[in-house]
Amino acid sequence: MAPREAPALRVAEAQETVLNAVRPIGTETIDLVSALWRVLAEDVVAIRSIPPADNSAMDGYAVRIADVAAATPERPVILPVSEVVPAGKRARAPLEPGHAVKIMTGAPMPEGADTVVRVEHTDGGTERVTIERAPEPGENVRRAGEDIEAGDVVLAAGTLLRPAELGLLASVNRPRVLVTVRPRVAILATGDEVADLGHPDAALEDRVLDANSYSLAGQVLEAGGVPLLLGVARDDRRVIGERIEAGLRADVLVTSGGVSVGDYDYVREVLDRLGLERLFWKVMIRPGGPLAFGLLGGRPVFCLPGNPVASMVTAELFLRPALRKMLGHPNVARETVVATLTEPISARKGYRTFVRAVLRRERGERIVSSTGPQGSGILRSMSRANALIVVPEDVERYEAGARVEVMRLE
Repeated sequence: MAPREAPALRVAEAQETVLNAVRPIGTETIDLVSALWRVLAEDVVAIRSIPPADNSAMDGYAVRIADVAAATPERPVILPVSEVVPAGKRARAPLEPGHAVKIMTGAPMPEGADTVVRVEHTDGGTERVTIERAPEPGENVRRAGEDIEAGDVVLAAGTLLRPAELGLLASVNRPRVLVTVRPRVAILATGDEVADLGHPDAALEDRVLDANSYSLAGQVLEAGGVPLLLGVARDDRRVIGERIEAGLRADVLVTSGGVSVGDYDYVREVLDRLGLERLFWKVMIRPGGPLAFGLLGGRPVFCLPGNPVASMVTAELFLRPALRKMLGHPNVARETVVATLTEPISARKGYRTFVRAVLRRERGERIVSSTGPQGSGILRSMSRANALIVVPEDVERYEAGARVEVMRLE
């Protein structure tokens, strides 16, 4: 007996169902350069302070402020130079009162010195130095621990590792780092009418090229996953079953097409036979009503619509947040803002509608316009969009000038 049809879910309910069903799949230790855009899976604690000791922030002269506080261009202070300290070296002896140490940027401050006079405010002498301007007390000195104190949590688990974070990890001597594993996402397109790129059938007039697999692969990469393309399965139960079973070697399976009510939509039938735990099979969303999600062998399975725009929009709203949660991101949702609508738009009441749009600023105000015709097969509308206008279920029309919720895609 076929499973009883569950009622269609609202978008927020379906998103919550997806996020409750997924979790990180593991961790791995990788080298620091490879960790760019990965998610940290451990708290990183500094074992020493940075800087480890007071050091000079400028090329100049380490002095005691009491010895140079009266220096002016008209009445300069002249001090003997006891030694020269390059970066990477330490002074041989404490600084004696009435003396100066010539010091380079980054060199540790000599014991007894409390201020650095910039070389530009001196005559640059090596045996004696003429100081023509009094610095402020403590000027041009980097204090020990002013960046990081020993014992500080430098980066917390869940941090996205950008270039700055890689530098920070290097500064605390972490050449390798523990990160979450990137989910491997198998992507399967279905349909006799669909041809893969380069296939001989691609030239036939009754075929459409498989755009979905490649846009979905890009979305998976952008979210942090690893796409694995399974190609196109024709409308044949055996072929679809073989491809789905191959896809179950990945961490996530995504199909496009074959989940509606057509005579040759076999994906649902095959998944039921394989034991899919259906969590929902329809969502009140436009574009993208025929949309399913469940678990098969513990793996998340997303069945997305075949129309290319509906496929991308539903992947944006359901697949992307799931992958980000699996990666351990603290924030899985896109940023939303409020903007002024430049034109009227209509929607179907009872469905949450996502209108492809261009968000921009004019005279300091956010404004938003649709990309034009919104047919779910018009892929250029997604290419032109940098945002989606969110139309709630209880709204049928917005007039120009309305303040609307906008989800940024960049």
